[in-house]
Amino acid sequence: MRKSTLLFSVFCLCIITISAQQRRQQPVQPAEAPKTDKPTAAPNKMVNTDSSVTTKNEITIKGQKVPYTATAGTMPVWDDEGKAIASVFYTYYERSDVKDRTSRPLVISFNGGPGTPSVWMEIGYTGPRILNVDDEGYPVQPYGLRDNPNSILDVADIVYIDPVNCGFSRPVSKDIPTSKFFGVNEDIKYLAEWINTFVTRKNRWASPKYLIGESYGTTRVSGLALELQNAQWMYLNGVVLVSPTDLGIERSGPVDEALHVPYYAATAWYHKMLPTDLQQKDLTDVLPEVEDFTINQLIPAISKGGFIPDDQRKQIAAKMSRYTGLSEKTILQHNLDIPTSFFWKELLRDKGYTVGRLDSRYRGIDREDAGDNPDYNAELTSWLHSFTPAINIYLREELNYKTDLKYNMFGPVFPWNRNNDRTGENLRQAIAENPYLHLMILSGYYDGACDYFNAKYSLWQLDPSGRLKDRLSWHGYRSGHMMYLRKEDLSAANDVLRDFIKKSTPKPGEPAKY
Repeated sequence: MRKSTLLFSVFCLCIITISAQQRRQQPVQPAEAPKTDKPTAAPNKMVNTDSSVTTKNEITIKGQKVPYTATAGTMPVWDDEGKAIASVFYTYYERSDVKDRTSRPLVISFNGGPGTPSVWMEIGYTGPRILNVDDEGYPVQPYGLRDNPNSILDVADIVYIDPVNCGFSRPVSKDIPTSKFFGVNEDIKYLAEWINTFVTRKNRWASPKYLIGESYGTTRVSGLALELQNAQWMYLNGVVLVSPTDLGIERSGPVDEALHVPYYAATAWYHKMLPTDLQQKDLTDVLPEVEDFTINQLIPAISKGGFIPDDQRKQIAAKMSRYTGLSEKTILQHNLDIPTSFFWKELLRDKGYTVGRLDSRYRGIDREDAGDNPDYNAELTSWLHSFTPAINIYLREELNYKTDLKYNMFGPVFPWNRNNDRTGENLRQAIAENPYLHLMILSGYYDGACDYFNAKYSLWQLDPSGRLKDRLSWHGYRSGHMMYLRKEDLSAANDVLRDFIKKSTPKPGEPAKY
């Protein structure tokens, strides 16, 4: 995937009550306007580094009643001298009818961006409460939430973590250098320390542990897998990558140019832009043919550059046209290399629409049909429309967190240091070092930012030896970046998580060895 397409991903829930000695720092709920003409007090937006509030609830999952507690709050990020430099918000769901947690799995969840909180997977995917959307994931009113009958809370406890400047998380002072947090390796280092604190305080060292990340969160958890092992001596049972980035795995030139074509085919199939014979087939019958063309014909053809024979160039362009829904002329004009932004603009140009970047099922309307890229991301504005009111309702009203802090759906985290991104190799090393550790990748066929075939490519390149592949798996869904927004895929994607956790939790006494 090109670096320009790597941004995005999702999750938050953080709530906070304050112990007696900390009440002087407590963010306060805005009071009702006084019945006088005197000016009201300014909002209190102080950062509280260490606090919590707990609520109790019950949900029915797979026909089984699951009582649980939801603890929302903050824990500090420490510097090397033991001074709190930032407040990280979290929401922790714990099944309350489990007495012995030594074998109870703990799932540690991150979203991406890199500046977005854990809201997306928390109230969209795995948490016990889920936002109101229609069966395909589009906003509906009234805004709000409902129980999630597919949540994985029946088999695992879950903590959703918001990195600094995401959601309600903040540095304690404007004087704290943001370079301590904002970068591939900086992010991994401080979050590993924070996870150690969380696991220690919640007495979860004995529990099987899992990391799940979405979008940039996959970069984050891939790096955390090794950092937790090497710097915190904390060993995992599983890592789940939802709509992964390139993980620092090299791809350039002909490979980079070609790998998007299967995604183009999936999107064209969805919008009925393929030839009749392909359109009549099921999506999963079409894609293997396109994947084979990409690997065995397109990459070699692009590798020849300007020296490819004209007849071969035209043959390749004709096949690309057949699989992408674009004209052969357009493909030749681009020298067999169609930029993703141009594809989003071009595919439905004659119909007056653009298609979404993160989920190409969504359609947008631009100011004018001309141009090389859409005016906006049709899918992202739709998601912000539904998630933003839902998470504010949930945190402030259901979980009773009161603050004047703004909930940052996309927080200020730039410039972001992307140097020395070896997270894919770090993940491979973590898996090699730890015989318990399994990896699962989930992708949506209609995701154009972190597309499914690039995810497959990362999986193939992760372990060149092939000796770890029995612990690596991939699953595809008929959705986009957040495949769980589609009702059918919400159920399936939670079921595969549930199965992954069960299968990768060893039997009592089973040794970790080769």
